[in-house]
Amino acid sequence: MEDEATRVAFMQRALDVARGALEVGEVPVGCLLVYEGRVLGEGRNEVNETKNPTRHAEMVAIDQVLDWCQQNNKNHEEVFSNSVLYVTVEPCIMCAAAVRLMKIPRVVYGCQNERFGGCGSVLSISSDDMVDTGEPFECMSGYYAKEAVELLKAFYRQENPNAPKSKVRKKDRRK
Repeated sequence: MEDEATRVAFMQRALDVARGALEVGEVPVGCLLVYEGRVLGEGRNEVNETKNPTRHAEMVAIDQVLDWCQQNNKNHEEVFSNSVLYVTVEPCIMCAAAVRLMKIPRVVYGCQNERFGGCGSVLSISSDDMVDTGEPFECMSGYYAKEAVELLKAFYRQENPNAPKSKVRKKDRRK
């Protein structure tokens, strides 16, 4: 198991990736997939850029590790089962399910995702009793949570050109 200094260093790097996402107009989530102390996958949200709602940071990092395994003739199951996922925001239910299916044993994250969190904030996809497939995984939270929240606040303060138009009707003021 990695030590505290290692977790802190990788979370700092994940925050840098999240800052990069913010700079290009994406929800600022940064993610690293680390195998044997080496970053094999580094992802940030690409949802707005690709117009694909599944391109969350975790999915991008998982795809990169799958590519690395293919290029290096490594068994992806062995690699994922010995990896740690570092992400600035608690994985959503979709990403937590992917983590479980890929048999990643540990997720270290910053702030909670109180709307869509899959490590316990909304659903506990990580626990044994929720899902019949994949392997349960450990969730460790609170690493740079304040900084992760500040990045999210910065994103939501700005205008998102890809957001759907509001469907709220304005009151008719002619009466």
